[in-house]
Amino acid sequence: MPQPLLVSFVGGPYGSWAVERMTTITGPGLANVEHLAVLEGSEIQPASGVWTLRGVTSNERSVERTERVALVARQQGLNRAEATCAALIPITKNTAWWELTQDERRLIFEVRSRHIAVGLEYLPAVSRRLHHGRDLGEEFDFLTWFEYRRDDTTAFEDLVGRLRETEEWSYVEREIDIRLAR
Repeated sequence: MPQPLLVSFVGGPYGSWAVERMTTITGPGLANVEHLAVLEGSEIQPASGVWTLRGVTSNERSVERTERVALVARQQGLNRAEATCAALIPITKNTAWWELTQDERRLIFEVRSRHIAVGLEYLPAVSRRLHHGRDLGEEFDFLTWFEYRRDDTTAFEDLVGRLRETEEWSYVEREIDIRLAR
């Protein structure tokens, strides 16, 4: 397994991703920005950022071996030249979620909500990487990053719509949907 990677998403006047829209799904929003910079590791954050969301990659906590094998076999890498669209979806889950045991969360996450199974249906068109903010004491528990081709926008919208209809999403107390293009 690769070492954990600290990633900062900096919203402001500069960055390689242009913000096409920011939609607050639930909870408090973020200040609108024009661009997003994605900084990995120890890269210095630009002083001109309006906000910075930080997360760290980690071991895959909610997948079983067979699911991991399937994800690795189908997942395309990030930074593909043809993937000119992206989405950053910061999410915070409520206290009730965190009071559940790991096996109770797994039951909701995959057995009943089918989060991984649904996501597999959209690979390899949509690449993704999960960042954990809760581990760092950040304002969002998860920073979900997706990249896809403009032609796959409808598929991505379908994926997000299906996940938001699941039991798992009843535990989300804050969610912002930030759509980007480069």
